Amino acid sequence: MSHTQDKSSALRQGVLIFIYLAALTALEYFIAVTFKAVSILVIVAMIKAALVMYYYMHIYKLNAENEGDEHSYSYKTGTNRLGLWLFLLSDSFVFAGLMTARINLLGLTRPPLNQLLGLAVTAVLLLSSFFMNRGETAMAHGDKKGFMNNTLITFVLGLGFLLGVVLVEWRLAAEEGLVASFGTPATGPMGAVFYMMTGMHAFHVFTGLIFLGVVWNNARKDLYSAEKHWGVEAAAVYWHFVDLVWIFFYPALYLIGKLL
Repeated sequence: MSHTQDKSSALRQGVLIFIYLAALTALEYFIAVTFKAVSILVIVAMIKAALVMYYYMHIYKLNAENEGDEHSYSYKTGTNRLGLWLFLLSDSFVFAGLMTARINLLGLTRPPLNQLLGLAVTAVLLLSSFFMNRGETAMAHGDKKGFMNNTLITFVLGLGFLLGVVLVEWRLAAEEGLVASFGTPATGPMGAVFYMMTGMHAFHVFTGLIFLGVVWNNARKDLYSAEKHWGVEAAAVYWHFVDLVWIFFYPALYLIGKLL
């Protein structure tokens, strides 16, 4: 697949990538409940991450040449894009540290979490990335209505994911013995790992929702166009980054390892 230019081709490409991501998510769930092959789960997660980074986050745009002088919109967009990716790179070290703590403290054991709920919230977040991609594509082709509709859907799905984790999963985790068996989040390693990983990710989802609300409101005020919509691109990249993190957190918390 290439860097598509026309709207219909770009939208079709987004659908195809989502199908790949959904199929890979179903595959890793099947692997986890049957073969329990950690190495295969890691490979699947890496493939999903590569698809999101290339086709949804458009990492290849970092190599795009900046046209015009340093005062041009194109040049400023290029420097802003580099700055955003550097920020995401630094932010990823926080999540990498949490992942390292999960591996070192828990090894091949995992929290007693609801598998179906984990799969459901993961599907919701992946679906939100799909609609965010459609929204960004719409704005890149001057379709303000398409952008606003798809971004609104993304917001609702993102809010659903956030509530599913914070209001439902956290409560069920306590009821299923996570806190009772391993102490409070402050004293029990499994409880601490679970609440820190999901809590930090939930905070980024929350800030992503604020970002989406800002760009949606800006679009309502006609502040973006097909030629000038850096804010939309930045919000989309950040939202896909949140999805990217969960691509690794989901198997680490729900799929890899055995229950004690």
